Amino acid sequence: MSLKRNIFANYISQMYVTLVGIVLVPLYMKYMGAEAYGLVGFFTVLQSWFALLDMGLTQTISRETARYRGGITSALQYRQLFRGLSLVFVGIALLGGGGLWQVSDFVATRWLNVKEIAQDEVILAVQIMCVSVALRWMGGLYRGVVTGSEQLVWMSSFNAVIATLRFVVVFASMSLFGFTPFVFFLHQLVVAVFEILGLVLMAYRLLPAHHTLGGSIGLSFKPIQPLLKFALTIAFTSSVWVLVTQSDKLVLSGILPLAEYGYFTLAVLVASGVTVISAPITSAVMPRMTRLYAEAKHVELVRVYRKSSRLVSTIAGSAAITIAFCAEHLLFAWTGSNDLAVRAAPILKLYALGNGLLAVCAFPYYMQYAKGTLRYHLIGNGVLVVLLVPSIVYAASRFGGEGAGWVWLGMNAFYLFTWLAYVHGKIEPGLHLPWIFKDVLLSFVPSLLVVLAATQFKFEPYARIQSLGYVAAVGIAAILFSFLSERIVMFARLKVAGDE
Repeated sequence: MSLKRNIFANYISQMYVTLVGIVLVPLYMKYMGAEAYGLVGFFTVLQSWFALLDMGLTQTISRETARYRGGITSALQYRQLFRGLSLVFVGIALLGGGGLWQVSDFVATRWLNVKEIAQDEVILAVQIMCVSVALRWMGGLYRGVVTGSEQLVWMSSFNAVIATLRFVVVFASMSLFGFTPFVFFLHQLVVAVFEILGLVLMAYRLLPAHHTLGGSIGLSFKPIQPLLKFALTIAFTSSVWVLVTQSDKLVLSGILPLAEYGYFTLAVLVASGVTVISAPITSAVMPRMTRLYAEAKHVELVRVYRKSSRLVSTIAGSAAITIAFCAEHLLFAWTGSNDLAVRAAPILKLYALGNGLLAVCAFPYYMQYAKGTLRYHLIGNGVLVVLLVPSIVYAASRFGGEGAGWVWLGMNAFYLFTWLAYVHGKIEPGLHLPWIFKDVLLSFVPSLLVVLAATQFKFEPYARIQSLGYVAAVGIAAILFSFLSERIVMFARLKVAGDE
């Protein structure tokens, strides 16, 4: 399976999903109202926190699928593992979803700061969220099988269909039955059912057939036991990830009025586009690196690691810098509101830059994931829990969204320039300096120069289309100059090597 084809398919799908999700948000605000959209933002946060129950199982089945495809695990062992994890997933979904249902009254009446929507409607919306979240989380098991099998073209197409149903077709439902939170979340529940059915059907097509197993699958949790250390390590780091990335959003959901929280959600949503555009590369690279390590192809493993690092640094870095320096123009083009653009721009700038660094900071984790040892990732995330998460909570509580943004940016900068040097020294000695200077910073600098040059010329648009054109022109120039600079550097290196 072609890695380039998988990355390309992921990008087409991810760009579509992201654009559909972001472009339509002003329409949600217009027809549903800011307070109702605040509930949509809370729904997103709820899904992220539910991921704490994953306990590393999704990434475990993805990794074991890649190992099975690489010939390390037998078909029978793999099917036994899948059956055991299926039972675990069902149990957690029932317990987690049921637990959320039990506290739905408290969330609707005491946590969320609702002023306009009827309380009964909010309670019902939260209850529907609980079921939808549990169903969507269940899909993680089957997504792991599909991505571990590197069937990313199909996965990309399926994600695009689901995004269309979730973000576009929902307007048809609301136009028929009313632009209310109940109709919106009921529609999301129906889509969640369709989504998990599609994932189940595809996953079972990819599993080894019964006649090839050479034995009975049975029903046992023993196949899971050897993987518990790896899975629990991922579980801890995933929990830390949720705490780090979602603490500010959870805290602010209980502090800000729901309408104002909806505006904060807008800024964070736009900034999330930076990490979203790097996801197609990483989802394709992780199973490939796992297989290369299983096949003892170390040189190729490092080559894929560095090449994908440069690609993510170029794309995510260009996007982060462009969004940060053109925040007001982008928000005005998106919403048509100068007031909202001015209020949300400071938050957007900080989160965009922080997300740009975050996309790069994740790479040493991918190497550790491929090798099956997450010790240093575990230690690094433990430090984040102790020192940085309380800072996010404090800053969000004291200074609102902008305070949380400063902590988010500072945290990622600290992690990139300190801890990752130590980790690289342990897992790949001699790699860090070439990686940080040649693969990361060298990819950031051209974009920064282009954007700084563009912003020296004052541009005062009077129409949204002008703002959008300005941001698009700056972003395209930044990424093209970055790719051109990389090609020039590579050509220079080859020429020097040839002369020698």
